[in-house]
Amino acid sequence: MKILGISAYYHDSAAALIENGKVLYAAQEERFSRIKNDPSFPMAAIKFCLEEAGLEMKDVDIVSFYDKPFLKFERILETHYAYAPKGFRSFVKAMPIWLKEKLFIKQMIQKRMEELHKSKLHIPIYFPEHHLSHAASAFYTSPFKRCAYLTIDGVGEWSTSSYGIACGEKGIKVLGEIRFPDSLGLFYSSFTYFLGFEVNGGEYKMMGLAPYAHEYSNRVQHFTHLIKDKLIDIKNDGSFRLNDYYFDYQVGLRMVKIHHWERLFGFCRRKPQDCLEQVHADLAHAAQSVLEEVLIRLIQFVQQETKEEYLCLAGGVALNCVANSVMFHQNRFKDIFVQPAAGDAGGALGAALAIAHIQGNMLFTGLKKPFDVYLGPKATTSSIEHVLRKYSCDYTYYAHEDDLRIATAKYIAAKKVVGWFRGRSEFGPRALGNRSILADATDPKMQYILNMKIKFREGFRPFAPVVCEEDYALYFEPGKHSYYMLFTNQVKKSIRKIVPDDFWRWSIDEKRKFPKSELPAIHTY
Repeated sequence: MKILGISAYYHDSAAALIENGKVLYAAQEERFSRIKNDPSFPMAAIKFCLEEAGLEMKDVDIVSFYDKPFLKFERILETHYAYAPKGFRSFVKAMPIWLKEKLFIKQMIQKRMEELHKSKLHIPIYFPEHHLSHAASAFYTSPFKRCAYLTIDGVGEWSTSSYGIACGEKGIKVLGEIRFPDSLGLFYSSFTYFLGFEVNGGEYKMMGLAPYAHEYSNRVQHFTHLIKDKLIDIKNDGSFRLNDYYFDYQVGLRMVKIHHWERLFGFCRRKPQDCLEQVHADLAHAAQSVLEEVLIRLIQFVQQETKEEYLCLAGGVALNCVANSVMFHQNRFKDIFVQPAAGDAGGALGAALAIAHIQGNMLFTGLKKPFDVYLGPKATTSSIEHVLRKYSCDYTYYAHEDDLRIATAKYIAAKKVVGWFRGRSEFGPRALGNRSILADATDPKMQYILNMKIKFREGFRPFAPVVCEEDYALYFEPGKHSYYMLFTNQVKKSIRKIVPDDFWRWSIDEKRKFPKSELPAIHTY
């Protein structure tokens, strides 16, 4: 049974193709359109999946879309009705696209399939719930034959978080959920917005900014207290309520009520072009710490409720690798698996996997090898040479893989930066070795060079160190091995540098330039 999974119309649209429960291909539309977080219908990604498998659209048995549009529309209508007369502008803005497109996704999918087939075509189209798609994307790509699961994101139809038990024999059983407007993902995105980063695209920047806070300062403690006292009421079981006096995403055109936040925290919302100041890092740290507190309580509750030994995570919040690591170290689960494409792109894969196991009644016993994320497009030698000639690039062709690796190592040793483009692209947001920028970790200036001169991004943004598994213990404290760049680990205490007593009073730029370890790669410039 061949199933095509689709996610679209929010952000990170994608397509995935599976056969008899086995994942064949998956790709995000942005990899073809070159539009970051492209939300449009993933026509190019669908074509890629079919062409790589040697299939036509008529060969597909089922199409599965990653959420239920009518339930989502119900949420929008009921929310605006509950908040009326507030939200009139956002209602007027939202309705045309819903009435023109989003309510008719089934017909739109049917139309696009017929465009591919060039004639009438009748393929069953299924709509699993959003958080079921997330849960399936994690469980059916995990090494576990049975586990608890937890999904956390902005919002699906009504659910913003869900938990339950996933079993290879019985499928996925939902035990509980948190519903809109209370959302951990939207809570975190609200701080992303207030700090001047892009919602649904800049949350990882806020996570990277948080470590530059004056962690033990009165201001960070004050911000943390304000967040827990005014914005979010956290229960012992990890459930929570958000104070809608401060939030505007329910029916507004902004994430937060800006004037209320400015009065609460004592500074103006940062605009994207504004310089980053210490107060921004301090608030980012406070928000990150509250997120981690909620997640720890949540997974402790899930473990108590399910009595399971293992946990799967998915949803956009599960891309927060710092929080994932805190959860790993402060929980009772033996192991945690996070879906590498934990966000909405992974929903396409989960939608296909969910229906495959519901319709096919298949037994899942856990993957024996780590889930292969290299599911996207690859380039042929001739196509690469065509592009190089088109742009008059000088190049050397290496017929043997070993020669290529040796040449690459020499370039890196000579302080050159290498764009590594080999094999199939990764599915998900992380560069995991097939589409990666490689550079010398022994050069303390390299982070500056990469951020400022190549990637043109903020200087505080970190890079991932890559080490051989057998050498891991030489550099890092015991922790979770991170094959998908979804966990962080602490540098060994023996090679850290002791910072000055007044370090936490330094500016962000001064702290960034201070050597933090005997390892040059950690000694940021």
